[in-house]
Amino acid sequence: MTSDTASSSSGSRIPNFFKLSVKARIEALRDRTALTEEDLQALENGTHTLKRHVADKMIENVVGVFGLPLGVGLNFLVDGRDVIVPLSVEEPSIVAGLSGAARTARLSGGYRTEVTAPILIGQVQIVNIDDVEGARQALLDRRDEVVNLANSLHPKMVARGGGARDIEVFHHRAPEGGVEGAPERDMLVLHLLVDTRDAMGANIVNGMCEGVASLAEAITGGRVFLRILSNLTDRALVRAWVRIPVQNLTMKGFAGKDVRDGIVLASDLAQVDSYRATTHNKGIMNGVDAIAIATGNDFRAIEAAAHAYAARSGRYRALTRWYANGDGDLEGEVEMPMKVGTVGGSLETNPTVRLNHRLLGNPDAAELAGIMGAVGLAQNYAALRALATAGIQQNHMTLHARSVASAASVPEELFNEVVDALVESGDIKVWKAQEIVRRMTRKTIEAPVEEAEPRSSACGKVILLGEHAVVYGRSALAAPLPLAVEARVVDAEDGVQLLIPRWGVEQRVPPLNERPAGAAGILALLLQRLDLANRSMTIEVFPNVPRAVGLGGSAALAVSVIRALDSHFALGLDDHRINDFAFDCERAAHGTPSGVDNTVATYGTPVLFRGPGEGGQPSFDEVSLSRPLPLVIGLTGRESLTARTVARVAQAWRSNKARYETVFDQIDALTRAGADAARDGAFDELGELMNLCQGFLNALQVSTKEIEELVEVSRRHGAVGAKLTGGGGGGSIVALCPDGTEEVLAGIKAAGYEALAFEVA
Repeated sequence: MTSDTASSSSGSRIPNFFKLSVKARIEALRDRTALTEEDLQALENGTHTLKRHVADKMIENVVGVFGLPLGVGLNFLVDGRDVIVPLSVEEPSIVAGLSGAARTARLSGGYRTEVTAPILIGQVQIVNIDDVEGARQALLDRRDEVVNLANSLHPKMVARGGGARDIEVFHHRAPEGGVEGAPERDMLVLHLLVDTRDAMGANIVNGMCEGVASLAEAITGGRVFLRILSNLTDRALVRAWVRIPVQNLTMKGFAGKDVRDGIVLASDLAQVDSYRATTHNKGIMNGVDAIAIATGNDFRAIEAAAHAYAARSGRYRALTRWYANGDGDLEGEVEMPMKVGTVGGSLETNPTVRLNHRLLGNPDAAELAGIMGAVGLAQNYAALRALATAGIQQNHMTLHARSVASAASVPEELFNEVVDALVESGDIKVWKAQEIVRRMTRKTIEAPVEEAEPRSSACGKVILLGEHAVVYGRSALAAPLPLAVEARVVDAEDGVQLLIPRWGVEQRVPPLNERPAGAAGILALLLQRLDLANRSMTIEVFPNVPRAVGLGGSAALAVSVIRALDSHFALGLDDHRINDFAFDCERAAHGTPSGVDNTVATYGTPVLFRGPGEGGQPSFDEVSLSRPLPLVIGLTGRESLTARTVARVAQAWRSNKARYETVFDQIDALTRAGADAARDGAFDELGELMNLCQGFLNALQVSTKEIEELVEVSRRHGAVGAKLTGGGGGGSIVALCPDGTEEVLAGIKAAGYEALAFEVA
């Protein structure tokens, strides 16, 4: 395959996939897989997972559902076809190792596979036989009768091209009662060889064994005891091969020939030493099990078959073999049992399993077996290469350190530095990561900072009551969020530059006549309004309010930048004019904002804000609180696109103005009552009003599954009121917690979300 093909939008090669956000990774799968729009949305929302009521019908005594990470192995080229491989596994390094191995393999054509017929063996044990050899021959003589009876029990399998193919009969002797030295018991074991096509086939084969039992007794004169399938599926084999030219093995500090020879030496040891072979084969199964779980296959049966097959010679050996071919290239091959299914069982009941089959391109059982063989060979290569070079422990330590840093909630800007420090310390623990962060933060605080310009700031906001209705001239009760967005302006020589280091933004701000989009367009408009378009400068922004989560981040950014411009250029702007300019920025960003965000960002005080309505002017009154409001913010992890939700509500309003005006009036009444409750410190009443308002917002279809879950979790852990805050469609919730914020914070974090607590005085 050429490099052009390998990098096409339909390929499995997605450069820098690991650097993308989860949302961006999901989007990258859109044109490369058979996933539907519903699948992509389910992955983004987390609604693809197995539900408890479905799990309750799958096994006994269900009390919940256990989750595993779901990742994708990239770069796989199997039998000339690009494959994106779903992997469900908890161990770090497996997904990265597989993707790296597949990337190396695709340079020389990828993996070739060969799969035998999907034969499953059923065993029928026959005891108490007078003439064992005669009974054995009688069974073989009446082979067709046994096979036909088995097939009559499952005509649909026969119609699909499968069914019983043949029988085998084995004579065994075992000591009676399993006691060494006791008289031996003779028995016959009838093997029924069944082609189960795309089904895993356990129930089919067990049913056939039950069905032929009486015939076996009649033919042999004995008694049938066990009637069950065997998981040693050595008639359903996969073989996979890969060739890697020695130049493709070269890596930093290691020549390709040395890497090849190291892999071959490690492989040789696994062929002759059972202790090494066990770990060697476990590495193979790291990959095979991960795709087996993801595709709903019986990974325990696959494991058992693999290890039994590895010991078929009487000595436990490696399932793979690596060697140098005549051209000096590294070649690897694997042969192992691989009886898998693509229909029936959990494949029909688990929505994630169905999604994963579509991610693979809906392969049949033979194709899936080939992919799994290639994955096993790739995982084995990744482990052996690590052992032959820098050592597997170093790679594991780095990946483990990343997991620990994530668990310790290390800030993004310190993440890589903390990971390096953890690995260097050798003490990879959460407490150690937190200690490193404290040390780094302390150094930053203590270090002298020389800034030519002071920073200007603005706060974010939470809306306690009144979202969306405020756009239609009603009231909103809003409070400042004491997480500042800071900004400063410094002189420059050539044009206007915008720097937001925390968001990775570094861009030129072109003049308005070039019609810039996004933040650059808003700044260009602002500079034009302030008569600064011809001045050269660098605008630096330091946001501490998360963006696009309904907390007024864009308004706070606008206010902080306007104040920084006012300070640097001595414009003499008062709060009223700053608020007006910020409202212009909000209009450019969101279309038809109410004005509440920029007002709170400008004045930094709780307000009862009244929206402009049609043709009116916005107004607000400060709300003096008799006691501080203890609040918790829960973050859904999904962006809140205010313009989109405002437009959706506007469309509904235009289609039935009378109905929606009534809803907005009711929200307005709740908001005004809430302002009185906030002034009086009546938290129980304010909480009840927040809960009622959430009901209206849900009816307006701006709530989401994540918002509803956060609201429920907050109330269950002691919040008297909880609701979405901002535009909805994602973003955040606000919870009122008069009895303390600790339990609500802990509950939200235990549910897998981020949260923060603060007081509004």
